[in-house]
Amino acid sequence: MPEDLPFPTSTGVRPTGRSTPAAVEQGFVPNASAIRRALKRAETGVALDATEAETLLHARGDDLERLLTAASRVRDAGLEIAGRPGVITYSRKVFIPLTHLCRDRCHYCTFVETPGGLAKQGKAPFLSPDEVLAIAREGAALGCKEALFTLGDRPEDRWPVAREWLEARGYDSTIAYLRSVAILVLEETGLLPHLNPGVMTWEEIQRLKPVAPSMGMMLETTADRLWSQKGGPHYGSPDKDPVLRLRVLEDAGRSNVPFTTGLLLGIGENYAERVDGMFSIRSAARRHGHVQEVIIQNFRAKPATAMMAADDLETQEYVAAVAVARLVLGPKARVQAPPNLTDARELSLLVRAGIDDWGGVSPLTPDHVNPERPWPHIDDLARLTAEAGFELRERLTAHPHFVRAEEPWIDPRVLPHVRALAGPDGLAIEGRIPAGLPWQEPDWGSSSSGRTELHTEIDTVGRTGDRRSDFEDVYGDWAELREHVGANAGTAPRASGDPAVRSALARAAEDPAGLSDADYLTLLGADGPDLEALAALADDVRRATVGDEVGYVVNRNINFTNVCYTGCRFCAFAQRRTDADAYTLSMEQVGDRVDEAWMIGATEICMQGGIHPDLPGTAYFDLARTVKARQPDIHLHAFSPMEIVNGASRTGLSYREFLQEAKAAGLDSIPGTAAEILDDDVRWVLTKGKLPAAAWIEIVSTAHDVGLRSSSTMMYGHVDNPSHWVGHLRTLARVQDETGGFTEFVLLPFIHMNAPVYLAGVARPGPTRQENRAIHAVSRLMLHGRIDHVQTSWVKLGNAGTQQMLEGGADDLGGTLMEETISRMAGADNGSEKTVDELERMIGEIGRVPVQRTTTYGRPSAERVAVAREFASQGFAATGRTLRTNLLA
Repeated sequence: MPEDLPFPTSTGVRPTGRSTPAAVEQGFVPNASAIRRALKRAETGVALDATEAETLLHARGDDLERLLTAASRVRDAGLEIAGRPGVITYSRKVFIPLTHLCRDRCHYCTFVETPGGLAKQGKAPFLSPDEVLAIAREGAALGCKEALFTLGDRPEDRWPVAREWLEARGYDSTIAYLRSVAILVLEETGLLPHLNPGVMTWEEIQRLKPVAPSMGMMLETTADRLWSQKGGPHYGSPDKDPVLRLRVLEDAGRSNVPFTTGLLLGIGENYAERVDGMFSIRSAARRHGHVQEVIIQNFRAKPATAMMAADDLETQEYVAAVAVARLVLGPKARVQAPPNLTDARELSLLVRAGIDDWGGVSPLTPDHVNPERPWPHIDDLARLTAEAGFELRERLTAHPHFVRAEEPWIDPRVLPHVRALAGPDGLAIEGRIPAGLPWQEPDWGSSSSGRTELHTEIDTVGRTGDRRSDFEDVYGDWAELREHVGANAGTAPRASGDPAVRSALARAAEDPAGLSDADYLTLLGADGPDLEALAALADDVRRATVGDEVGYVVNRNINFTNVCYTGCRFCAFAQRRTDADAYTLSMEQVGDRVDEAWMIGATEICMQGGIHPDLPGTAYFDLARTVKARQPDIHLHAFSPMEIVNGASRTGLSYREFLQEAKAAGLDSIPGTAAEILDDDVRWVLTKGKLPAAAWIEIVSTAHDVGLRSSSTMMYGHVDNPSHWVGHLRTLARVQDETGGFTEFVLLPFIHMNAPVYLAGVARPGPTRQENRAIHAVSRLMLHGRIDHVQTSWVKLGNAGTQQMLEGGADDLGGTLMEETISRMAGADNGSEKTVDELERMIGEIGRVPVQRTTTYGRPSAERVAVAREFASQGFAATGRTLRTNLLA
């Protein structure tokens, strides 16, 4: 995704600034005229650019008064939009310092301790579950509704004592322990966890989302020099790298996590760097809509730290920064200032600067990060807020907008806990005392699961004309995506007779898999006679590798639910529970489909589904057991890497543990779908980054390591270009070299007709005929010696297109399917099933040898082949309920 453009510079040259907070050096000092011009733009509601925002940070005296008035006006408009004019919020919470150990060394921090320091105080490396519960129970009795977990970043990576403490209790990381105690607090006290574990990976965010309505991490600053240069306040702190923290902010947005972030001002950054932090947060918030509050925090020097002699941030400088943040972030943002870090007599200045939230205030526990600054009493805070002209209202840890919206922002397992404490306006019910509630997986197949007539309606009729009403909210800012895609999609074919193509072909004839990326890109542009020569070479390589046989498997697709809240932008399959086409099959219905498939000769069940918000992680194991209970000898090819992420995060298992459990339940192999293009820039446009390329690679590699083979796939022809295809194939080749677990490579042309990314004008309408032929041929060459089988899709290309691919390097047709929903709902019109006779006729017409195969390219038993041929003339899915009734009678 494109980031905001680099900030324009003003007159004069900005120095790099100092690494101490006192008297921050600024790059320029604007004159009075420049400040007045910027104020005029702010007062008229014009969006500020970075230079204007930086200019306004210098406002003092009468200029500061005008700045505060402009900021107040923007804040008031936002509260009107939110439906709570004149209301400033706070969260009544307890602070639970899970561990004071940390692998970072921030020069202003008093929260962090060493193991020796904790031992002298008689403290363990971590709070025990009983200690956590004691704090939470006392807070619940006082009417607190939030449990804010504060902790250091990954202490086990620095301190052996932390690692040993965790391992002795069965936890492989601090994150795993945090997840466990968050569940404990939910179940025993009803307090809502807000988690601040610092830098998290995308996978860790997935694991924590089911146990907390919100999470947070202060961005603090985007000034890299404060982290990278010796003497900087973050020097020696790996988790304070601004690049890492911005990535966490992005990943939280992609995961639909209500997220708190903010800036720490006065630690050595200059004004330009302050503004850069504001615009960085705004950019992420606009992309994802997940930033629930932005904390603008002022530095306070603490004793016994490296920065104890540094000056505190001066009040007017701080207030000006709060006001500028409000103007930059806009009316819909929630801007917070910690009330204990400013003298009580000056809190009204912060209100005038545009804040609308005081953050967490505890009647029980101190601010463990700033212990020298006690919280104001909540009654005093209410009085001071009223004196500033506002009403103080209690909110929950997730802000009202997310509480009212519920899914996909609040995970279904936490939703009952949130609903128990929330009023109709999304704010907290004043005076409500939390009570423990069970944290558990939702029931599978509940009454809300939707329509289940997939077999006779979705597959044979297709989707209705209804569209999801939250199209823009789910699929995002299309104008920005169109700008990002630009001319990246597609490439012009080369003129026929191109010497570069001929030269690359000559090298490929000698060593098909040994060409450079530049050579493969040249071949992907081949057209005319050159394209014919490329296809002929690929066909020769295919013949030398696997002969003239063309394989197919008699299988049945079971898409057990199309309810999905991931919001992938290419998918027309995904529905919400309430949509007209939504369905979820019961276990019995799944089992009946397995029986039908077996009775007409199938050797494989291919099963995938949407990421249903009510789907328990254990449901994947239940589905596998259902398949094997009905037909023990059928091969279960199921659960995409995205489903594995979902199942692992919902069960709290690692990928390896989840795959091992699924294998024990009956899983035989996994589809290598959800790969799309293994390039995160492309994946962001297509999927909002729901499954990073590294996570896909880790999951399929782990599957191979535990004995589950997989296919590999590539969906192409949307917002990608040939360089992405070459990179994707290189990645697959590398994984195959490491694991040997891929059975085949499946090429999936993008079907555009009903895809949101196409309807919004971002993607092109699928690949061209030239691109289809070129990529099939080049795939055969690049994967030579690694992946023997290249599969082409009759569902997407039709009979004639499929035959052309078989004559240009492909050797496999996939399956009979019997029931294929995803491509049909995307707009494919080549059917959702083929009989054995139809597949063999298609193969025979081009002089090739049809061979029925198993999922892993073995030969099925004679009994399976005979049964499949017996029913070939009747059709599989098209006869609907009549066939089902006859078969099961």
